[in-house]
Amino acid sequence: MTGNGLTRLVLVMAINDGEIPPILAQKHYASPSAFAPEGLLREARRQKRITDSSIPDVCVLDPDGDIVRSLLALGEARLEPGWACYHTQLHTFRRGGIDFGIVGCAVGAPFAVLIAEQMFASGCKLLISVTSSGQIVPIRPPPYFIMVERALRDEGTSYHYMAASDYSHADAGLITALDGAFDECSVPVLTGTTWTTDAPFRETQSAIDAMAQRNLMAVEMEAAALYAFAQVRQKPVLCFAHVTNQMGRVDGDFEKGEADGSRDALQLIAIAAHRLRSRLP
Repeated sequence: MTGNGLTRLVLVMAINDGEIPPILAQKHYASPSAFAPEGLLREARRQKRITDSSIPDVCVLDPDGDIVRSLLALGEARLEPGWACYHTQLHTFRRGGIDFGIVGCAVGAPFAVLIAEQMFASGCKLLISVTSSGQIVPIRPPPYFIMVERALRDEGTSYHYMAASDYSHADAGLITALDGAFDECSVPVLTGTTWTTDAPFRETQSAIDAMAQRNLMAVEMEAAALYAFAQVRQKPVLCFAHVTNQMGRVDGDFEKGEADGSRDALQLIAIAAHRLRSRLP
């Protein structure tokens, strides 16, 4: 080990008393953040000369970007000029009398929560995430959806919001409100538990087998962090895992359905929003 490496190790051990890793150290969960989304948005509006405006009450995270691309191809999405985020574009669209805001390609826990924070600071009152996921327990052939009731915290972002635990949980009231809502959907919608990971290409067979023993239905990259954020910030967030693949281990994998799965995802989003709209503040 070099001198610099040894110095860094000593510093880390000094900070953590040699007992816990940095991801769990110095978190101070009861203390407010020094860097708030409102401050970031204020400066972005100033620099970009954007007037202070609100986005739709109901917003969607579309990590794969397929929903946004489909809406744009159909001419059904409009770029929202009042969205002041440095990193993304927000489009708006209308379904069943409800206006939605949507951000595509916000993949992974850190990015998803970064955008979620800014969405709620910009006027969002309900956030729905629909992310592609890999099958763990072979319940049925893909594609299908899982309404995520809880997610295993095998990512880093949630530990900045909430003390260590195995799972992040959805708001039970949101899950209950959607009981029976998807019975007529064109694609099955199940309810269950997923595994949230930061490293999809490090899903070893041993890890997959262990997750199957826990009866985790699918693996995705955002739900645990979004639910931790939602619990701490007291914001309504609901995550769906769109099970589209068996992690490339079979031929013909990653088939999402019509329009890359966007038709089914939009149906799901519209149903959820109609049911949950009465719960908005």
